[in-house]
Amino acid sequence: MDKILEGLVSSSHPLPLKRVIVRRVVESAETPLSQAQCRAMFALSTRLVLQGPDPFQRQVGRQVLEAYGRYHRDEFEAFFNRGLVLGLLQRGYGELSNRDPAILDYIQAGLRLIMSCPSVLELFELLQVEALRLVCERPAPPLCARLCQLLGDFPQCLPRGRKLSLAFCQQLVRSIAHFQSQGSREAELRLYVSQVTQVSGLLRSVWKAEPDTLLPSLQELFAVISAAVSYVMLCSTITDTSFEPSVALASLVQHIPLQMITVLIRSLTTDPNVKDASMTQALCRMIDWLSWPLAQHVETWVIALLKGLAAVQKFTILIDVTLLKIELVFNRLWFPLVRPGALAVLSHMLLSFQHSPEAFHLIVPHVVSLVHSFKRDGLPSSTAFLMQLTELIHCMMYHYSGFPELYEPILEAVKDMPKPTEEKIKMILSQSAWTSQSSSLPSCLSRLSGKSETGKTGLINLGNTCYMNSVIQALFMATDFRRHVLSLNLNGCNSLMRKLQHLFAFLAHTQREAYAPRIFFEASRPPWFTPRSQQDCSEYLRFLLDRLHEEERTLKALSSTKTSETIMNEESQTQEAVRKAQVFAEAPCMGSEERTLIEKMFGGKLKTTICCLNCKSMSQKEEAFTDLSLAFCPPTSLESVGPKCVERSEVKDDYMVQTNALATSLAGETPPSNLEANGGCDTIMNEGTIKEFSTEPNSENTTNSELNKVEDNRDMSQRLVGKNTLSVTDLLNYFLAPEILSGDNKYYCEKCASLQNAEKTMQIIEEPEYLILTLLRFSYDPKCHIRRKILDNVSLPLVLELPVKRATSHLSVGSGGWSVGVEISDIGENLAKKLKPSGADEVACPQLVPYMLSSVVVHSGVSSESGHYYSYARNVTGSGPSGLCHQSTALSLVSRQDKLLTEESPCTVVENELDTEMPREWFLFNDSRVTFTSFQSVQKITSRFPKDTAYVLFYKRQNSTCGFNTNTANGLWVNGDPPLQKDLMDAITKDNKLYLQSKSCARCCGAALRSSASSLGLSPLCKEA
Repeated sequence: MDKILEGLVSSSHPLPLKRVIVRRVVESAETPLSQAQCRAMFALSTRLVLQGPDPFQRQVGRQVLEAYGRYHRDEFEAFFNRGLVLGLLQRGYGELSNRDPAILDYIQAGLRLIMSCPSVLELFELLQVEALRLVCERPAPPLCARLCQLLGDFPQCLPRGRKLSLAFCQQLVRSIAHFQSQGSREAELRLYVSQVTQVSGLLRSVWKAEPDTLLPSLQELFAVISAAVSYVMLCSTITDTSFEPSVALASLVQHIPLQMITVLIRSLTTDPNVKDASMTQALCRMIDWLSWPLAQHVETWVIALLKGLAAVQKFTILIDVTLLKIELVFNRLWFPLVRPGALAVLSHMLLSFQHSPEAFHLIVPHVVSLVHSFKRDGLPSSTAFLMQLTELIHCMMYHYSGFPELYEPILEAVKDMPKPTEEKIKMILSQSAWTSQSSSLPSCLSRLSGKSETGKTGLINLGNTCYMNSVIQALFMATDFRRHVLSLNLNGCNSLMRKLQHLFAFLAHTQREAYAPRIFFEASRPPWFTPRSQQDCSEYLRFLLDRLHEEERTLKALSSTKTSETIMNEESQTQEAVRKAQVFAEAPCMGSEERTLIEKMFGGKLKTTICCLNCKSMSQKEEAFTDLSLAFCPPTSLESVGPKCVERSEVKDDYMVQTNALATSLAGETPPSNLEANGGCDTIMNEGTIKEFSTEPNSENTTNSELNKVEDNRDMSQRLVGKNTLSVTDLLNYFLAPEILSGDNKYYCEKCASLQNAEKTMQIIEEPEYLILTLLRFSYDPKCHIRRKILDNVSLPLVLELPVKRATSHLSVGSGGWSVGVEISDIGENLAKKLKPSGADEVACPQLVPYMLSSVVVHSGVSSESGHYYSYARNVTGSGPSGLCHQSTALSLVSRQDKLLTEESPCTVVENELDTEMPREWFLFNDSRVTFTSFQSVQKITSRFPKDTAYVLFYKRQNSTCGFNTNTANGLWVNGDPPLQKDLMDAITKDNKLYLQSKSCARCCGAALRSSASSLGLSPLCKEA
């Protein structure tokens, strides 16, 4: 019979005929056969099952084996013995390897036939040993899955005893760690996933039957995923040095009881034997498991471990893992099968990583395309996920406001999606953070990278130092000032100017993407500024300019003293002392050629005149300034009062508006810190000084002419507030408008010898090279005793003209003193045109000096004690005739009797032309990040992001004749920065070399960690909904 069957299956007869004959052979199994005949049939059917060249022959072999084994059980028991099974498992069958799954198929079929025979017990004992040996050899997924299927059908074959059972579970975990898919097509991936599921299902059965094996198995799992590649290699037979534990290990997580999470996570995070590197490696690989389809609870374990690490303040691990894996987690959102878990982990990582925008900004470039993909799907599940993602993105953009260039495309993409309320956003953020700004964080966050495409260098935030970074970048982009600083010869000097020169040199020439200004920060920080807390950038700017100015004056005075000492060989000690005293006494009154660099670049002069409205006597004073502080005035107050109406306790002849410390140097006095014509009708607080203004002027001793002027000013103010958006021009007009001193703030007139109503006017008599304007956005709330921010949008003109009224003669008194007693008899004409300094000729008409916007420092936030600063700046080549602005089309700032600007100004056309003619000339400096932007983005910033408002403005004077001469004698540079001194260039060269070396070292050291980001490539399977 065996010969007939063998000839039949190998013949060329038609397949239907063969099947008919095979059916008859199977039916003949019921007839009695000799032992030799049975053995021959068993041998033939075994050969057909294991070595059949085609599916038909293998099927025939299985049918014949099952039929003859069932009817001739004793003979089959003798054939299917220990020797046969052991030989198959260890040596294979003929050319068939012992690692072929067909071997296990045959053994499982044989066990079914002899289950009722006594010899099966001997085979069970054999298979217990062989099963452990097989898993120790790291079988491939098909063989391992087939073994697990056999062990699942015959649990008697599982290794017995706690020791062997535990060893089997641990080795099976390691075997799963070596699984790799052998194909990338969907059918192959589906088969691979089913094989992994078969193996993990067996482990679940073992853990359920023997609970003592669960915890050691999990410890083995953690050992695998936390080990470095070299350690894993020692524990395996794989020689591929690129080996990474398979994400198939994720299939085990769903079988771990959730009630064990708390105990296991606490044990892992508090175990002193678990090193940070091991924990980082393990967490990275667990996050990779999010790529595994059908796995349940992976995100639960990942989030639990993240929270556990935060609880024990393992912030370095959390930072490293988040920055390394955040993009991978975000990319999982593209695949519906793993999207829920990926979104949960992404939300936790972003909402907890609240000390820096770095993690969020890694995924920002990919958000828009994902949003559009969700919208195209149109599926309910995609819409639901889009709503969750949109809420998360809004929370992040709210928390990290101040990056309009990054967020505008996202806002456009999600504009039709519901936006969470501010209260909900705050609640979500407050419940999620695992750390606040810690002193250890900046060092953890400084990652090496090259310069951006802009060619500009950012400044690393050293811990709430954005107020300094934004100011430094604005000063650096003030081209003439930068060139003067870089050209100074400061060798051997440890001054603040030398440190600024060092900082500017590195910003210009370093290869780093961002520079850490630690030395300059420590040297320039005002002593009352609390380290690592938010400060006022305007206050810092004034302090910095004052320090630089005073330092230069002192150095010049010392230098002059030293020179004088060398020519006094025969003079007495008394004469020497007198000469020294004269040098210091004359220093504040230096001529224009002796002015400090700060005076040359930022210094201007303003004349303040106070006219008694009773006797018409007048007091005047000139004051120096480096910035003008422009106040807001509420529209309701403006409408009710017209001119600025100030009520103070008492004002006498020594009354003066606030001036900065530069005025102190010129006048020899000590006034407050900045020039401020507040005059507002609100209660305004600036630098700790509260000014209270009322809206009801005292009309006592006020003539009809003065009342007419009040009406004129009311008309002007109403026109000023009539527009929806204020402009810088409006605020400057308000700054220069006359101010009535009345009520409690009456002026003490020396001539009248009593308090009188008076009018105060201010005129700019000398314009600065760089005009710095500070918008006073922080108002004092007397009810809550806090400084609130004025969020009004202010239009920023690109081109601005400043009215400068230069007199033909100077004041009869020295600069800084008051000239008193000037009368004006004609009270029926405009008072502003009749105010004259004592002994002066006719005051000249205002000359309009053109300025162009250079930099804008933006404050993002709702209070002065919090928020973020960043700056916009324009790439300006420097001073020189520009011809960019003409009097007929430029913005004008006029006195109160002149007409205010109309809403439609010809200068708007000029601004648009200027901005379109010079593309990529604007930059956005946001701490370490520098990007290209446009003037349109600067103009729209507050309308797009209501908390982001212009705060400090830098305007550069055009048609300047006192710019820096770039045509040096040595001809080394033209229209560029000067060549650096040798010591500066050497320092920069050395730092660039160290940077490149550290960058190379970082790449080498991070190779093992980066390799953990590799995945199995399950995209085709995961894309199935």
